[in-house]
Amino acid sequence: MGARVHTVAFQGIDTLAIEVQVSITGGLPAFTVVGLPDKAVGESRERVRSALAAIGLSLPPNRITVNLAPADVQKEGSHFDLPIALGLLLGMGILDPGDLDGYLVLGELGLDGSIAAVAGVLPAALAAQASDRGLVCPAAQGGEAAWAASGDVLAPAGLLELVNHLKGTQILGRPRAEIASDTTTIADLSEVKGQETARRALEIAAAGAHNLLLVGPPGSGKSMLAQRLPGLLPPLTPAEALEVSMIHSVAGKLENGRLLRRRPFRDPHHTASAAAIAGGGLRARPGEISLAHNGVLFLDELPEFQRAALEALRQPLETGTIAVSRANLHVTYPARFQLVAAMNPCRCGHLDDPAQACSRAPRCAEEYQARISGPLFDRIDLHVEVPAVAPFDLARLRPGEATATVAARVAEARALQAERYAGTKITTNREASGALLDRVATPDAKGQALLIEATGRLRLSARGYHRVLRVARTIADLEGAAAITRTHIAEALSYRRRGPGRQSAV
Repeated sequence: MGARVHTVAFQGIDTLAIEVQVSITGGLPAFTVVGLPDKAVGESRERVRSALAAIGLSLPPNRITVNLAPADVQKEGSHFDLPIALGLLLGMGILDPGDLDGYLVLGELGLDGSIAAVAGVLPAALAAQASDRGLVCPAAQGGEAAWAASGDVLAPAGLLELVNHLKGTQILGRPRAEIASDTTTIADLSEVKGQETARRALEIAAAGAHNLLLVGPPGSGKSMLAQRLPGLLPPLTPAEALEVSMIHSVAGKLENGRLLRRRPFRDPHHTASAAAIAGGGLRARPGEISLAHNGVLFLDELPEFQRAALEALRQPLETGTIAVSRANLHVTYPARFQLVAAMNPCRCGHLDDPAQACSRAPRCAEEYQARISGPLFDRIDLHVEVPAVAPFDLARLRPGEATATVAARVAEARALQAERYAGTKITTNREASGALLDRVATPDAKGQALLIEATGRLRLSARGYHRVLRVARTIADLEGAAAITRTHIAEALSYRRRGPGRQSAV
């Protein structure tokens, strides 16, 4: 007898329809899985055998062949367990052929017949909806599937529960769509004393989604500032939440199958490999760049990261995507993230303090900062010095504005940008192209004259020129100004890098 069950394979956040074909024929007992399975798929034979035994069934003493079609596509992951088991039940006549025709199935089987969580349920649910099918998935991820699949969603905890439902002796209710709870406490910006320039740059970065580099000695508050950026950002829109959750679903990082509601804030350690940052591995899983999509990627101790990992940032910062290429696989993930980086001015960190600086200053600063390529520096909109605050000043300085106050201004600036770019795929000033900037970010005569003069003095590239315009447009939006003036251009120029040991401009 032959049986067919529908499932999917994953290519990034995209899916490819896979048909699990099961044939039970005469001959010596054997159980073979073909169709380019990886080791996890090949091992499904033992998991399926044990799961069937756990519900009181045994495989027939025949030749069993499972084909994963199309056969020329690599199949990876344990989510093929459940469709293979159901295909066997169809082939053995325990289930009727029409029971699973309208479903797409995925799930990992335990030896006791339980159905364990797998990566990629959310993209699979979207694929099921697009093909006008229902979805069978693990119980732990029913809430995840219910967001995307408009058809029937079955989320059984075990194989026996699913078989009973299909045979009509038990009824599985539709799972409820769930979203992650927002209980994480965000540190307040008012806790940062002093650092007015850095606080201002943080507000501009939040308003326009600009990339930000904080440079200062150890203990000056660089990490403290960066960790307060999430509180200034607007919440994810429904479309953004779905897109971000799809990436985390493929990576297997959606907690309890609940969609994310807060913008991601990823802060990998500087020992992270290039594959961990850009994505890759045996299954070309998304890396930190993609996991930070529609959110923030914070790289502390920037020069300490591997050179290959840093260079992997260059393309995504321009295109908003990252291509992960392997010998047998080419996957593209979304990667529209906001880069926030922090670094010491030199290895010892005390370049501007003669009493603590090493004997090799300022040459050590040039060598230390040379670990970061010029093109990567050029892609960072805001370069800000964060000087050390004397301990005795901390007691005298008054707390700054609270996160809620600054976030309100950021929200108003974002609303202006949403209105300006309505009808396009652009949502913030950082994404505006050069041609679009000519229409929405043309300075007045004095501002244009200053920008042209500064372009020559600072030797700005064409990219740097446009980034100054984008930052100036955001500064004007924070003030609610329709036109960009000389003042806005001057402030934007003050955040451009001028060279090792002199990060702040004007």
